[in-house]
Amino acid sequence: MKIRSVRARVFEWQGKTVPPQANFCSNAMDALYDRGDSMHTFRFHGWTVVEVETDDGIVGLGNVALAPRIAKAIIDQYLAPLVIGQDPWDYEYLWQRMYRSTLAWGRKGVAMAAISAIDIAIWDILGKSANKPVFKLLGGRTKERIPCYYSKLYRGDLAAMQEEAAKFLKQGFTAFKMRFGYGPSHGTRGVAENLKSVEAVREVIGYENDLMLECYMGWDLDYARRMLPKLEKFEPRWLEEPVIADDVDGYAELSRLSSIPISGGEHEFTLHGFRQLLDKRAVSVVQYDTNRVGGITAAHKINALCEAHSIPVIPHAGQMHNYHLTMSTLASPMSEYFPQFDVEVGNELFYYVFKGEPQAQDGFLQLDDDVPGLGLTLNTDYLDQFQIIE
Repeated sequence: MKIRSVRARVFEWQGKTVPPQANFCSNAMDALYDRGDSMHTFRFHGWTVVEVETDDGIVGLGNVALAPRIAKAIIDQYLAPLVIGQDPWDYEYLWQRMYRSTLAWGRKGVAMAAISAIDIAIWDILGKSANKPVFKLLGGRTKERIPCYYSKLYRGDLAAMQEEAAKFLKQGFTAFKMRFGYGPSHGTRGVAENLKSVEAVREVIGYENDLMLECYMGWDLDYARRMLPKLEKFEPRWLEEPVIADDVDGYAELSRLSSIPISGGEHEFTLHGFRQLLDKRAVSVVQYDTNRVGGITAAHKINALCEAHSIPVIPHAGQMHNYHLTMSTLASPMSEYFPQFDVEVGNELFYYVFKGEPQAQDGFLQLDDDVPGLGLTLNTDYLDQFQIIE
């Protein structure tokens, strides 16, 4: 079996989205003075779909959410020629070939996301070729089902946040993640508003359920130092991405300062990046995304590294490429989960591009033992809502 072709298409969403003013989140752009919608560059309203086909007709699906048009160009011009004609079962060789050939300008960011997409598609081929779900190739079932946490509590009207939390509490979720809406540039008023929002969600879910807090790189080290003592009484399960991803020493300092676990890794790449995080004891929870970090080949290695350090892995954004890794390792106790409704920041867009994603039941997800590969197909129901770039 050889790889015959690689096809990358960009699906750009043209349908309805939630207005930016409806929900917001602190983010890395908040360090600058306001020039409009600071979340603009962090929303994913486009997705690159990669189809890798073998000479015996097996098609594997991969995907990229970061900078889709650029990712497509990298795949078409640089990566596809490296894997066409090769045996997909030589996945480690193919990963190293893509990684090493792009070292001068790749390593992190969109180039690694492009490598991830091809690698994910290759693993989909392997599962289909073996007639096994991908998680069976990675270690098999380590959980009867996957616990998941509800992850759409963006800062908006506090009463609306409480109503949303209550709705999904009734649906069986026992863990929730909320976003802060304010950072250092908002001064003491922003501090007060951040604390109000945590208190509001705790009022609804109580202390018998988990609450996670996300900053999305919107704070700096000084602000995070001042906020940590104020947040401890709310007993968060973790504080996510309090500073920008490159400030590894800042993560390490915050991890030493407080009893609140610090999480990160959504914007980190490859085994080497996570070795640095763990060597510095910078995070207590790792949150890679398989379609960024280097694909399933890289993520599987990171899981083993984290297991050796007794650091839990809870991948970013849910989605099938992450669920298979979560199911197959004891290092991953749970998954993030975005329900399927209005396209907002773009994580929900995955449901409009692909079919096959499991829906949570009573706060749990299930993967099917009888569906080979990743279990995804292209969703044709919403094609008229996309501009498709070939």
